[in-house]
Amino acid sequence: MNAAQAQLLAVLFAAGRPVGLAELSSLAPEESILRELAGLQHWLLQHPIGVQIERVAGGWRLVVHPSYLDAVERVLRPNPPRLSRAALEVLAIVAYQQPITRAELEAVRGRSVDGVLEGLLERELIRVVGEKEAIGRPKLYGTTERFLEVFGLESLKELPPLEEGPVLLLRG
Repeated sequence: MNAAQAQLLAVLFAAGRPVGLAELSSLAPEESILRELAGLQHWLLQHPIGVQIERVAGGWRLVVHPSYLDAVERVLRPNPPRLSRAALEVLAIVAYQQPITRAELEAVRGRSVDGVLEGLLERELIRVVGEKEAIGRPKLYGTTERFLEVFGLESLKELPPLEEGPVLLLRG
């Protein structure tokens, strides 16, 4: 590992979230950053230190290497926040049909989304992305970068095809 790779590793470790190329470019030119990230990924494969780099939500982050997840779970017993079935249903509808209004969500789901929508907003999995050009100018909702992080997606283009997608989201 060279000094530039060590510097990138330190930044990704300290960030604790995906860091985009624009942020990393304060360290060096973008081409150099991409080259060093690739080198760091390769180094981590050759030297199993328990972490790897994952590209997600338009950036890179450090994650536990899959080989060591069992050990981490045994020691830390992580308790990830659970989403109710209703929250997952609404989240799947938003993910596949965004931007979408509350009324459109309720029409697709067939029931009220009042409390569920607020919960997803609080968890920063969805956000208001604008207003619809209609009477009353209802808010339009869409997913967030946090949504991409939680579901391990680099972009919405990685969502499974609609035929199988919502089922996969509902399984968590």
